[in-house]
Amino acid sequence: MSAYFALLIAILSRILPHTFQTTSVGFTAVGGGLLYFGSRRNRWQTILAVLALMATDYYLTVFIYNYAFHASEYVVTWLWYAAVCLLGYQMLSGKSSALRVAGAVFATSTSFFLLSNFVVWAGSAMYPHTASGLAACYVAAIPFYANDMMSTAITAGAFFGLPALARNVAASVREGLHNQRPA
Repeated sequence: MSAYFALLIAILSRILPHTFQTTSVGFTAVGGGLLYFGSRRNRWQTILAVLALMATDYYLTVFIYNYAFHASEYVVTWLWYAAVCLLGYQMLSGKSSALRVAGAVFATSTSFFLLSNFVVWAGSAMYPHTASGLAACYVAAIPFYANDMMSTAITAGAFFGLPALARNVAASVREGLHNQRPA
């Protein structure tokens, strides 16, 4: 159930800034939510997460940004959604330590930065199709990368850390109650 909650938070983090006419500046729960979802669900349930985010992409493109929707423009993003879920499954399923979560956060944010900006460079006329154009594309996206890294770290930290904290508190309470029993 918590995995579906994480997926819902990821979706809402993309929609709510537009609903309230604010900007998230690249701060979403998508990376952290997909890592957590993938770590708690099986590989085949990844399809559900990808379909939910595909629907979110469609909604945002058509109804919020008022652009025509072309699925071909989203294929790399949709594959990335699936890859992050599978990364969560492979790297964090049943064995999520702080170091593993940190590594997954870094891989998630960095892969999105590299892939999405390469696609922007290759598929548009915004930057010249040269090495310096590619470099300019990546440099222009650094502020978004920083925000994505922070948001992924915060959300993954919360999704993985809060249940671990709750388990530790419960164990401490049980231990305290056990030690208070009269002998």
